[in-house]
Amino acid sequence: MSALECTRRHFFGRTATGIGIAALASLLRQKGYAAEGLPHFAPTAKRVIFLHQSGGPSQLDLFDYKPELVKRRGTELPDSVRMGQRITGMTSGQGTLPVAPSIFSFKQYGESGAWVSELLPHTAKVVDDLCIIRTVNTEAINHDPAITFIQTGSQQPGRPSMGSWVSYGLGSENENLPAFVVLLSQAHAINTDQPLFSRLWSSGFLPSSHQGVRFRSGRDPVLYLEDAPGISRETRRRMLDTVASLNRRHLDEYGDPEIQTRIRQAEMAYRMQTSVPELMDLSKEPDSVFEMYGPESRKPGTYAANCLLARRLAERNVRFIQLYHRGWDQHFDLPRDLTLQCRGTDQPTAALITDLKQRGLLKDTLVVWGGEFGRTVYSQGKLSEANYGRDHHGRCFTMWLAGGGVKAGTVIGETDDYGYNIVSDPVHIHDLQATILHCLGIDHTKLTFFFQGRHFRLTDVAGNVVKKALA
Repeated sequence: MSALECTRRHFFGRTATGIGIAALASLLRQKGYAAEGLPHFAPTAKRVIFLHQSGGPSQLDLFDYKPELVKRRGTELPDSVRMGQRITGMTSGQGTLPVAPSIFSFKQYGESGAWVSELLPHTAKVVDDLCIIRTVNTEAINHDPAITFIQTGSQQPGRPSMGSWVSYGLGSENENLPAFVVLLSQAHAINTDQPLFSRLWSSGFLPSSHQGVRFRSGRDPVLYLEDAPGISRETRRRMLDTVASLNRRHLDEYGDPEIQTRIRQAEMAYRMQTSVPELMDLSKEPDSVFEMYGPESRKPGTYAANCLLARRLAERNVRFIQLYHRGWDQHFDLPRDLTLQCRGTDQPTAALITDLKQRGLLKDTLVVWGGEFGRTVYSQGKLSEANYGRDHHGRCFTMWLAGGGVKAGTVIGETDDYGYNIVSDPVHIHDLQATILHCLGIDHTKLTFFFQGRHFRLTDVAGNVVKKALA
């Protein structure tokens, strides 16, 4: 069989299953083009910064003010409110589900009059830049399926992450940095926090060039990026050229798009040897910037430092910037640990909004804040005057959006008197995902990938754009 015959056979076979089209799209994106037909309409955002608060922040202690609960303190959660809802094994065996009102005070802020907890004084100052959604909901009640769902659109592992879908659909505007970058920071809380798995930023069945690249603190921000001792820049260049030549022969022979991915990744790594150290070098940032982001912003790997890096990545037109901050899983000792979490994240979060706005970047950068679910109104474990815990609650919780074409100074959705069920304007996880893609100029029903005999998409077969959230 000739090389030409082999190429033709692979070409027609792969095109018939959609893989040839994906390979062509991959080649086009390498040259700076988006996938075919994208964006579908004029975007309001060029990039996304997703501040994922892993573990599930308590909406009742931060944004969803329920003053009437004080009168119901210690009373049993009514069956008419719970309505037989499935709850986790951590509280299903409790003899009682006592109502636990927040011990933190709330005030209204800004022209929007949004209620914000005393734990978030800095966020309160930028509340008129936010679109607060109090009625986000999910079917998942445990961490792994819930965080997998919000990041990939499925509770089952294996699907592409949201950042990978965005990279696949829109490509990159910076050839020297990945389109999808991931930053992790550790908990400020004392109790043990939930683990995070690299599959959360995986490309799944999409070409692997769209996988998130984790940037770490320390000497080597990206593992295996530096040349080995004794290898000069010139030697590295000759080696890459030789390997690329061999890979191109295999690509011509077999037509496998993953070969093209290997070529691209090697070239990207070569360029990142220069771009990444420049990105991570904060020495030229003025003292006023560090003061704005807070005392931990000079310490690599902290949430504050990562928020500052997120702004620098946005300046360099990285398409999707994913921050994960651990430690929001307050089953016990919530007043203590939630206070610690907010103390470490509130100022840098607000600083990021302010910084982007001052630099003219907020108008085309969509910032998303929230966890995989919220917390229950009833206490997990013993309820006392000064202490309580809360279990997982997916039926309604709070997230917020800012910039990138969303309607600032808006509060969407109402929950019942217990903060347990949605009264108006529910926003499902797929609705949230559809809205994020919409801001990027993507019709979520049309961003698909053919795999194992069917077309897949981030929002599966559901999702509606939250029009009330759009400016």
